[in-house]
Amino acid sequence: MQHLISQYGYLAVFVLMLAESACIPIPSEVIMMFGGALAAGAVAGAHPLLIGVFVAGVLGTVAGSYISWAVGRYAGQAAIRRWGRRVGIREHEIDKATAWFERHGTVAVLIGRVIPVIRTFISLPAGFADMPAGTFGFYTTLGSVPWTAALAIAGYALGANWEQVANDFHGPTYVIAGVLVVGVAAVIIRRRRARAAAPTAPVAPAGPAPQAGPPAQAGPPGWPAPQPQARPAGQYQYR
Repeated sequence: MQHLISQYGYLAVFVLMLAESACIPIPSEVIMMFGGALAAGAVAGAHPLLIGVFVAGVLGTVAGSYISWAVGRYAGQAAIRRWGRRVGIREHEIDKATAWFERHGTVAVLIGRVIPVIRTFISLPAGFADMPAGTFGFYTTLGSVPWTAALAIAGYALGANWEQVANDFHGPTYVIAGVLVVGVAAVIIRRRRARAAAPTAPVAPAGPAPQAGPPAQAGPPGWPAPQPQARPAGQYQYR
């Protein structure tokens, strides 16, 4: 994997991140942190720009996630469980991602991007649930940006020591997830408070209903019957 990235640079980062998001278990920690170290010139090979590594990682994540989403939506859960094992997708991994999605809804796509195992398979249950493509892409991109940026910057800062951290990255993973959870919760609470504080338009009281006039008096035979006169609305009949 490192050989591919050092030789093909951005293209390798894009393809590998696409594969990881398309349910192929390739650790994104290794991909992005090695790309960051490569951008710092700490390892032999090409010397891509850090921003280029980051953009390639985000684009690959989004593209691979859409592939998984489409497979989940159009193939269905039964087909994935039947044929997934042929490409290394295990049922308990699907169950874990599905339970996470059912528990947290659409926000699971955002938060799940930084949770091990969940991030690889979260697109499938989103497809199972017919999550709209636009909403899915928005949350996927929003969750991918901090994750890929943190990994690439960490690799750039660590340089030749990137591999020591990449092999045991679960701690920082949950820190990033915690930051995202707090951020999302703050946005939701702020919106709910804004809606609760919004003034409601007063309802004008209804006026009294108009009363019908006196019954028409019949005239001599052969005369036309007089028509009742309409009383203006809002006036009362005094006796």
